[in-house]
Amino acid sequence: MTTRAGTTPAVLLVVVGLACQEVGASLAVLLFPTVGPLGMVMLRLVFSAVLLLLIARPAIRGHSRSDWTGVVWFGVVLATMNALFYLALERLPLGVTVTIEVLGPLALSIVAARRASAWLWALLALVGVVSLGGGGWDRLDPLGVVFALGAAASWAFYILASARVGRAFPKLDGLALAMTVGAVIALPFGIADAGTALLRLEIVALGAAVAVLSSTIPYALELVALRRLPAAVFAILMSLAPATAAIAGFVFLGQHLTWPEIVGICLVIAASIGAVLSSARAAREAAEPLA
Repeated sequence: MTTRAGTTPAVLLVVVGLACQEVGASLAVLLFPTVGPLGMVMLRLVFSAVLLLLIARPAIRGHSRSDWTGVVWFGVVLATMNALFYLALERLPLGVTVTIEVLGPLALSIVAARRASAWLWALLALVGVVSLGGGGWDRLDPLGVVFALGAAASWAFYILASARVGRAFPKLDGLALAMTVGAVIALPFGIADAGTALLRLEIVALGAAVAVLSSTIPYALELVALRRLPAAVFAILMSLAPATAAIAGFVFLGQHLTWPEIVGICLVIAASIGAVLSSARAAREAAEPLA
């Protein structure tokens, strides 16, 4: 009874975090005509960095050159991933963009599984992505698809870079420092894209809201949930991101999806869940002592 009581709120925390993240993405799309996608990236990273620095107050001393190299690499990945994601959002529906982006961690799960059956999930994901074309890939902006695939690859690198920095820095210290590096990288591109719009207080305030919704709240809720949920369960819940993105795109942006696109999203979600379960099973088997 105690486990169930602790697990259910944790599941709700993950779902609320996903909802906040996609609401933040929807708000970002609405700001594109004013500040541009790269301006939005800059606002999100700058405010996320400021908030994380205030919360974490990371220690600067006591770290090796290798640790700082990891932080810089993590910051580059953060800036690249966010830039490619928002550039894709400018050209593709939110649900489609997130579905393609999920292919990055999905590929890592399949590789981590180290079993032939895992490639069945890769095939299912491929069928899902093809279905996203809605009967014809000409409906989707080719450059947008390229940006989304780049965001997927960046997400895979994000997971690897995050693990490296997490081992070297306690709590949120590494993320706060990496986010600061990412914000510095995004600054000149964002200023060039947004221009004088950055002088408008309401635009800056909305940019701060996107940072809170897309980064601060989800990160906080996920950290709490991870203390109460098995890693495999958490990963499965995160696989629902394409569905929450599609719903947010429909509700806030009026983005209607065709039935083939909906089927494609469901197939990618199913492939993600299958790959996570397969990877978790492989990890358990590797940890078991040989008889």
